[in-house]
This record gives sequence, C-alpha cells and structure tokens, in this order.
Amino acid sequence: MLLKGLWVLGRAVRDEPHVFAISVVGSVVFSLLTIATAFVSGRVVGEIALPAIDDRRVATGALLLGGVAVLAVSIGKIIGIFGRRLGAGAMQFRLQARYRQAVTRRYLRLPLEWHQRHATGTLLSNANADVESAWYPIAPFPMAVGTVVMLVAAIASLFATDWAMALVGVAIFPSLLGVNVAYSRRMAPRVARSQQLRAEVSAVAHESFDGALVVKTMGREAAETERFTAKTVELRDATIQVGRVRAVFDPVLDALPSVGTLAVLVVGGLRFRQGAVEVTDVVSVAFLFTVLAFPVRAIGWVLAELPRSVVGWERIRHVLDAEGDMAYGTTTPPEPHKPAALRFDDVHFAYTDAAGERGGDVLSGVTFDVPAGRTVALVGSTGSGKSTIAALAARLVDPHTGTVRVDGVDARELTQEALVGTVALVAQVPFVFDDTIRGNVTLDRRTAAGRPVDDEAAWSALRLAQADGFVQQLGEGLDTKVGERGTSLSGGQRQRLTIARALAGAPRLLVLDDATSAVDPRVEAAILAALRGDVTPLRTPSGPTAAEVDTDRQASILVVAYRRATIALADEVVYLERGRVAARGTHADLLATVPGYADLVTAYEKAEAEKEREHVFDDEETVTA
Repeated sequence: MLLKGLWVLGRAVRDEPHVFAISVVGSVVFSLLTIATAFVSGRVVGEIALPAIDDRRVATGALLLGGVAVLAVSIGKIIGIFGRRLGAGAMQFRLQARYRQAVTRRYLRLPLEWHQRHATGTLLSNANADVESAWYPIAPFPMAVGTVVMLVAAIASLFATDWAMALVGVAIFPSLLGVNVAYSRRMAPRVARSQQLRAEVSAVAHESFDGALVVKTMGREAAETERFTAKTVELRDATIQVGRVRAVFDPVLDALPSVGTLAVLVVGGLRFRQGAVEVTDVVSVAFLFTVLAFPVRAIGWVLAELPRSVVGWERIRHVLDAEGDMAYGTTTPPEPHKPAALRFDDVHFAYTDAAGERGGDVLSGVTFDVPAGRTVALVGSTGSGKSTIAALAARLVDPHTGTVRVDGVDARELTQEALVGTVALVAQVPFVFDDTIRGNVTLDRRTAAGRPVDDEAAWSALRLAQADGFVQQLGEGLDTKVGERGTSLSGGQRQRLTIARALAGAPRLLVLDDATSAVDPRVEAAILAALRGDVTPLRTPSGPTAAEVDTDRQASILVVAYRRATIALADEVVYLERGRVAARGTHADLLATVPGYADLVTAYEKAEAEKEREHVFDDEETVTA
C-alpha cells in the first residue's frame, strides 16, 4: 500500500510539476529556517541569556542582535509558509479539477451499454468523493517533502554537534516507517469498504430522490427511509472503524518527537556532565526536537491518508481505463441534403450484465429497411426489441453481428458529426434540462448545414411538435425556466419539447421510440401529419417559405407505435415477435393476414380508449393547424 501510495503522489508531481516545485521550495525554506531557529535559540540562550543571568546585566547590543536574528528567521519562515501553502492548495485543487473533468469526459465517451452496467450513485461518487480522496494527501505532501529535507539536515546537524545525541535521532526517525507499515495493513481494507459504502449511499439517495413521485404515490417514504438508514448506518460503522485505527496511529506518531526530546535531554545532560558538550548544544538539540514535532506530523498526515488515496485512485482508474469506446469512421453521407435511408441487415444483439457477461439475444437476425423519405412503424409486444432497434438506429449501441446502414454506409464508418447531423432519437422517457425552453430546444448548436438553431428555427420546430401553443401560454415564452427535469411541465408537454429539440437539429432520419405516449392521440396525429407534410422540420429564418420547400427535404421516420391511428399513417409496418421480424407490410395487410398483429393492435386500441375515458392524456392545448 505504501508503494502504491507513493506512486499516486508521484503521478501528482508529474501532473503538476511547476506548482509542486513552488510549494516544495517554500517548504524547504521553512524547514531549513526551522533548524536555524533551533540553533539561533541555542545561541541566544547560551551567549545572551545565561551571561546576562550571571552578570545580572543585559548587553543592549547583543540583545538587539539576537532580536534581529530571531526576527529575520521568523520573516523567512513566513515567506516559506506562504509559498508552501499557496502551492499545495493550488496543486490539490488543480488536480481535483483535472481528474473530475477527466472522469466526466470519459463518461461522455463511453457507450450507453457501459453506463447501464453502473449505478448512477457510483458514477457520481467516482467523479466527486473518489477524486477528493485520491488527492487529499496533496495538501500536506509538500510540507512532508520539506520535512524530509529538514530531517536530513537535522541529523547532519546532530552528528556535527554530538554523536551520542545524534544516535537518539537516528533511532527515533526510522520508527515512523515501521508504524506506517502496520497502519497501512490495517487501514487499507477499512478505507476501501468505506469508499464503496459512500458510493452505495449515494446510489440509494439518488434513486430515492429521482423516484420521488413513485415513493410518494406508493406511500413508500418509510421504506425508503429505512433503506437509506441501513446504508448510512453501514457507512457510519465503517467510518468509525477507520477512525479507531487512526486513533491508535495518531497518538503514537505524536509521541515519537516528544520521546526523542526527552531522550535528548537525558543523553545531553549526561554528555554535559562529562564535558563533551556545552549548554548551548543541549538547548539547540532539545529545541530542534521540539520544533520538529509539528513538521514530522506532516509526514504522519501524508502516511495516514495514503490508503484512502490509493483506494480513491484505483476507483478513478476503473473509469479512466474502462474499455469499449465507440470508434467513429471518416465517411460522410453521399446525399446530406436528402432524407436518409436506414437498413438493418441480419442484426443480432444482446445486453451484458454488471459483470460484463453477455446474455441471450434480444434481437436475432433482424432485417428491414426504412426507405428515404418514408415512415416505418415498429409494432410489437413488450420485450420484443423495439427500443433496442431504436438505439441501434441512433448508434447508441452497435450490433454484435450484422450491419446497420445509413444511406448504404455502415453506421460505424460514419464520422460522429455526420451521424449526429443525420439521425435524431427521441426516447421513451423525455429528459428536459433545468434550463429555459430556448436552451432545451436549441442546445446552442448548429444544424448539419452549419446554420445556428436560433429563435425562429426553435419556433418552427415547436410548431411541428405541436408545442408552440403551450409555450406561448407560459408567459415568458422561450425564456421560461422549466425546472429540473422539466418539473413545471406535464408529461405530454415534456415529450413535445423533446421532439422539438430533435427537429431543431435538422435530422434526416427521425427515430421516435414511443415518444408520444403521454400525448393526446389527436396531438400525436397532428405531429406525425406535420412531419409527413409539405414543410421541412429544419426551416430556418433565411430558408424558403413552407410553400417553397421541396418535399424531398423531409426526414425519414422510424416510429415505435401503439395506436392504430399512428400505425395507419406509416407507409410500412414491421411487426416484431421475440426479437425477430415476424411480418412486414401495410397496416391493412397485416391486420388481415397476421392474427398476432391484429390481436396486439386491438389490445392497444382498447387500452388507449380506456386512457381517453380517464383523461390521462395532456390534451388541454389546441392542435396547431
């Protein structure tokens, strides 16, 4: 553990060499002047104080000279302390900021499948508590380095003064290493357990807070409180165990310099009686051990925090070294200004569990296409693979075998910019940022054509998503703050806002994964009709009017659908059963020829009718004509 801890500290020095140098120089200056303080004090006592007592007269010049010497050393120490603390603080906070950013960047580069295998609370803990733990020893580290210099200089000074008193120092200082070895062996597993429990507590809290609606509506407050309490009690007990080990270690470390001072006084007294040393020498060495007590403590602080630092670093490395990056190609679509064509060729896919083990196939040999400018509906029972197909179409995941092609090009060969500019996915659960309507729709981005998504483009997208009506009624319009996850909006409003966000980015292929489930059927029909109409989703202020837009600029649409009216709008329906394409054709043909499809659509229709009777849908807004 000690070697691992020293490696982590070495990494910190490599990352911030200049700031570390500043802090170490300050620490060394402080350390050397601390030793100087001991010898100045010895000279003041031996050459000024004792003669003054013997002569019963104080020499003004000598007293003034002694005062100047003490003041000069003190000012030098102040400068050293300033440089040491400023450098150490800057180094610690810069490292924390750097690795928080590194962990976050790694999160953003890792595929969705990796995130699904890790609890959100653990990811938050990696970016926060683990980063802090990894670099916590940095604050006392420069002082500890300066203290090492001080110890070397102090031992050299001791041998220059008297070999017998020097042997006392040589015997005391190495004992620090033995104490730390024993401490590290007992502390490491306890710290690892404590850090893991911090992540688990964070995960439980995040899940409870994120599911506050379910917790309250289901009357689970007491159960969630008990669940959280159980984890916090485990964390409390683990942290107490860490504290108990430190409670034994800290006093031992504190006692070592005091034991050394006592031993020096005993040995120094004997040597003085033998006439081997002067009073000045004994006072200087004893004072040196006294002033070493606090700096040596800095070594103890570093050693005490090394186990926690190592555990934090290893948890950070688990993220930074994670594999599975989604590599992008160098190809751009051949016709970037027309609707995109999508094709699945013999696609197989299976999810992996938390241990990275692949389960059974969710999709098996899926083959179908979405011709350019056409609308294809995916229909199937729960668990048939519809959302997985949507994720593959947007390349959130890659197939294990088979190919997903966009405009005839393997999606894995497209550049990231080309893929994002071509495909837009609106997921089942709408996510709204704690921002304004404008911020949520535009996301400060540009379209694939390089045009900024400005207010007029935002309003155009909102109209197509049938969201402009309720936005105009919000009072502040596009400047309205919607709250965390859009808490001030209804479910249907959030869904329409996320559809508008996708449309504002100029997609050539729009993937709707049950993205209108909370929207009134009439509003949903109006949205799909608008997307299939003679207006482009990407009209910009400088672009043509609706009447002038060529219909070949419309987006292709892949929609996970349930409602009969929605399915009927599709040019073709792909019916899924257990991860396979069971049938393809028009809605009317499948109703007439596929009993399973007819039964499923009928069941969906009955469920939708029941929802309408219960006024489940968000239908208070007027449908935009």
